[in-house]
Amino acid sequence: MAVSLLTALIALGLLHVMPQLAHWRGDGGFRRWVAQLGDTGGPARVAVTLGVPVVLCLLAIWLISLLPGADLLRLIFSLVVLLYCFGPHAFEADLEAILKAADQPSREAAAQALSDDGEAVAWNAIALGEATAYAALRRRFGVLLWFFLLGPAGALLYRLAQTLGRDQSLRVDPQARASAHAFANIADWLPAQLMVFTLALVGHWDAVIGAWKRWHQQQSPNSWYVEGPGFLGAAARADVQVDIEAGDGYAEERCDPIAELIRLRGALLRALLAWLSVVAVIVLAGWMS
Repeated sequence: MAVSLLTALIALGLLHVMPQLAHWRGDGGFRRWVAQLGDTGGPARVAVTLGVPVVLCLLAIWLISLLPGADLLRLIFSLVVLLYCFGPHAFEADLEAILKAADQPSREAAAQALSDDGEAVAWNAIALGEATAYAALRRRFGVLLWFFLLGPAGALLYRLAQTLGRDQSLRVDPQARASAHAFANIADWLPAQLMVFTLALVGHWDAVIGAWKRWHQQQSPNSWYVEGPGFLGAAARADVQVDIEAGDGYAEERCDPIAELIRLRGALLRALLAWLSVVAVIVLAGWMS
């Protein structure tokens, strides 16, 4: 896990100092692969579409292990895969585009890039906060969790599953789309749960955990499987809402979507640092044992 942590730190640092790296993280190759499987359908198509790239990734890792300097080569390979998996949109660049837009129509247009499933993002603090939380899940936290747990193959599987399950522009049959969507929701469940508790720790604990509990009480046990991790959206809305309702004569300013986006971006950064700190503690504990 020490190598995985180092790889993640390098990847995040590169994206911070060189945001232009986002431009090569397109999904054209995956789209062509999906199109080539047009004569198949249903869950089998999903299994082949996702399984072949993951197997090739595992095969590459195995071949690298046979070469001289395998540790360095594996780190480089993992770094390339992780940078790719942080796409297809640059999370930080999308936020910066909203914040630096010249006028409200431009800001509203830029906010649509946060949506991974084609749904429109309304221009208000609560809707923008919810969309930001989901974008952070699928472009940062979900990728990192599965990378730490399963390595580059896990991150790649998560990234491709999200693309196949949520990108409405991909031409797949209804059964395959439903299966891919369900698998994407399954892959989201664990990182979304951890995100909720991390946001509660770095933000408004009572509001976030209260919303998380209410969502689970009101929804059927398996609704997340079909509809996605709605508990994360509920937690993000509650986190924004409690900040708006803080009052003190500044309600109008607190309703400003831009101000809330800046605050939520800071909370998500603290949440990311918390995740990395936990991994660092695990690595240190392994060295000391």
